[in-house]
Amino acid sequence: MHIVFLNPQGNFDSADSYLTEHPDFGGQLVYVKELAQAMAQQGHKVDIVTRRIRDSSWPEFFAEQDSYSMCQENLRILRFPFGGDLFLTKEKLWPHLPELVDGMLQFYRGVLPDFITSHYADGGYAAALTFKKTGIPFSFTGHSLGAQKLDKLGTTTDNWLSMENRFKFSKRLAAERISMKYAAKIMVSTKQEMDEQYAHPLYISALDQFDKTKFEIIPPGVNENIFSQTPALTDKTLKQKLDAIFGTKGGPVILVSSRLDEKKNIIGVVQAYSEDNALIEKAHLVLCFRGINDPAADIHKLSKEEQIVLRKILNIIARGHIQKHVHFLNIGSQLELAATYRYFAQRGSVFALTSLYEPFGLAPLEAAATGLVPVVTKNGGPSEIFFDGSGVLVDPTSPKSISEGLMDGLKRYSELSKMAIQLVKEKYTWRQTANKYLHSINDVMHSKQKIDRVEQMKLNDNDLINDYLKSIADR
Repeated sequence: MHIVFLNPQGNFDSADSYLTEHPDFGGQLVYVKELAQAMAQQGHKVDIVTRRIRDSSWPEFFAEQDSYSMCQENLRILRFPFGGDLFLTKEKLWPHLPELVDGMLQFYRGVLPDFITSHYADGGYAAALTFKKTGIPFSFTGHSLGAQKLDKLGTTTDNWLSMENRFKFSKRLAAERISMKYAAKIMVSTKQEMDEQYAHPLYISALDQFDKTKFEIIPPGVNENIFSQTPALTDKTLKQKLDAIFGTKGGPVILVSSRLDEKKNIIGVVQAYSEDNALIEKAHLVLCFRGINDPAADIHKLSKEEQIVLRKILNIIARGHIQKHVHFLNIGSQLELAATYRYFAQRGSVFALTSLYEPFGLAPLEAAATGLVPVVTKNGGPSEIFFDGSGVLVDPTSPKSISEGLMDGLKRYSELSKMAIQLVKEKYTWRQTANKYLHSINDVMHSKQKIDRVEQMKLNDNDLINDYLKSIADR
């Protein structure tokens, strides 16, 4: 099959220059890249369609085509110009999406792909526009939905105009409703995502809330070539560096690797650690952030929001007088991150992700694959992933729950580490994710769910306009 991954805001390149690092791209880059590669490795022709940028600050996205070294034969990165040459934030891409669709269809010149899997709201809207023009069926993977963000930011009638100006909620919600309505399948990572996020009142008229047949629950996976117990070339060099910091006979650590985002609640881990003397005696706290070697010296490199989070962390460390127990590591790549995980797994360590809410939780699965014990938030996807007790679930709003969970993970390291490794191998690899996607796509292509040309023609501009107006009226 010829499958397109439509991801307008996903700035992919062969060097993974901004993988998970930039707030406009996020974890969806890892998701799309790994899933696309897994499909290509099974012999399918796969294109990742995204935006071409010709901006001196973003040289990585200048070329119209790119690829990944592992599967050059079957996988292409196709970049199409839309919205000019300069980098635009995702909120500014909305008016230009029809231009992307026109450029993509001109490129294919009548030899159309079989199926489109769309990602995020803008990808879903572009897929719906493509469907309108060609009848190519598509799936929608939302990754995160605008209604939840709108609620979490405390949007009200009083601040609606400022929120709308900044986040373009009306366009995002309209795009999501259109994507849900016309997608042949909606892909979600957990049952909770299906039952709660897509049941938000703002999506009610876009979906039949009682018909779950449109949904496929397909969790993302772990890249076994990177995150495993098997050492790589990076491990030897990294071991020398870390031995110099932690000593060759050092004990376990509590490891945090996350963006400096308020909702990731790194502050909660640091607070819980600083208040528990037994935990301080048991393990050091290691905070891994890309680009941060010395937080006091490097803080100016961060965005305003990230600086606020880091300052709160540094204040807690200073107030608790725990500077000698807390270490900052600059992790530059996934290979280095995996090597870091393996190093500390050999010391019986835990991985902490205590987000206030986590839609899925791929990071603790990657850590688990190397042997670290996951200590994770009970809010969201992790409660489904680790329901069998292979990880420790904690209340992110309770320092006591976090500290007790961390100590539990450290004390039961041998038992929990084996369980977590087995869980990843059995359920959470990209090969398994790709197989489930392909099975769903095949169902669409060979069943009544494939909408014929007559039905497709019913999708017209009035449908799109009505959905747009409806999203605003519902708010």
